[in-house]
This record gives sequence, structure tokens and C-alpha cells, in this order.
Amino acid sequence: MMIANWPLLELGIALELILGLALGIAVSASFFWGLNYGITQALDAPHPSRTLLMSFVLRMALLLGVGFALAAVSASLWPLFGYVLAFFVVRAVSIRRARRAILAASTDKGTLDARQ
Repeated sequence: MMIANWPLLELGIALELILGLALGIAVSASFFWGLNYGITQALDAPHPSRTLLMSFVLRMALLLGVGFALAAVSASLWPLFGYVLAFFVVRAVSIRRARRAILAASTDKGTLDARQ
């Protein structure tokens, strides 16, 4: 007896991808929030290099730790693909928001940078 194409198998791939996307959005958002926080703290710190290094180490440990845990727990690469895709989406959104903030600040001051 031949088994037909089960829709549950396709649903499993979709759920794995959604799990990776959801986890990736949460971790990536905290990664870029930590980047923003680390930079603002480094601006007022007496030793900004220490602050930036500690921020980098903590953010990278979180990002890679969750990524390695996701890869170890999952049986396929779909959750990891969703995780990486979510990182790049959050990165693009973060860059766009930062550029808009810089553009708004420069137009408020009356000096518009031609590179923007």
C-alpha cells in the first residue's frame, strides 16, 4: 500500500520555519537593542572600549548561543534558516530606522547631509 503525500509533513516545515522566524525576531531585536544601549552607554563612559567590548561579547553570546541551541534541538535546517532570515530582516529594519532618525535630526538642525 502506498502512502499519499501527507499535508502534515509540509505543515511541519512551515511550523519549523515559523519557529525559527519567531525566535530570530525576538533574539535579533534584543541584539540590536543591546547595540543601541551599548553605544549610548559608551558615549558617557570613561573607558568606552571596555563598554563596547562587553556589549559585543554579551550580544554575540546571546545570538550564537540561541542559534547553536536551535540547531542542536531541531532535526532539520528550516528553523535555523528562519532564524538567520529574521536576523537580516530585523537588521534591515534597524538600519532604516537609524537612517530616518539621522535624517530627521539633520533636517531639524538645518544641515542636510548629501549622502543621506
